[in-house]
Amino acid sequence: MIKLIDILENKILVPRRGKEERSKNYKIATQKKIQQYIKDGGKGDLDLRKTPITSLPDNLQVGRNLNLYDTPLTSLPDNLQVGRNLNLYDTPLTSLPNNLKVGGSLNLENTPISSLPNNLKVRGDLYLNGTKITSLPNNLEVGGGLYLNGTKITSLPDNLKVGGDLDLGDSPLGEKSLEYSENDFKQIILDKGGYVKGSLWR
Repeated sequence: MIKLIDILENKILVPRRGKEERSKNYKIATQKKIQQYIKDGGKGDLDLRKTPITSLPDNLQVGRNLNLYDTPLTSLPDNLQVGRNLNLYDTPLTSLPNNLKVGGSLNLENTPISSLPNNLKVRGDLYLNGTKITSLPNNLEVGGGLYLNGTKITSLPDNLKVGGDLDLGDSPLGEKSLEYSENDFKQIILDKGGYVKGSLWR
């Protein structure tokens, strides 16, 4: 029977796995998961949500969805290609690489990102709700809807192409757009070389 006096005098050492060690092992396991995914040919989804992942390997190709939301990730690697959706909401991500390719939707809700790379093309929806975005790059192409509600956007760029709806609710630009009818506001976008095929929400 262990005596309390022995414990207090540190004569008996009971090994414990601390929080730091558990976190380290979790990171190692996550990296092994990524390497195994690459080894298997990058097919299907790569689900890394709520993991301690802080970086991804360069030239990573994901066949379907890449889930990174609620992770401490602050940047993405060069030449990242995602076949379908890229989910990054609730991360501390601050920027995107110039050569990012997304075959589906790109979700950046509630991130501190403040700018997008030039000539960004997203085949699905682009969610920028609740971000610090204040302006959009020229030649931005979004195959689905573009969601800018809750941002500080004040103007739209040249050659903006939106295949779905444009949501400007709760933004300075949304308030400004109320001075025009929906058709007149869409015409302004057309005059700048772009278009919005869906509805205008404001």
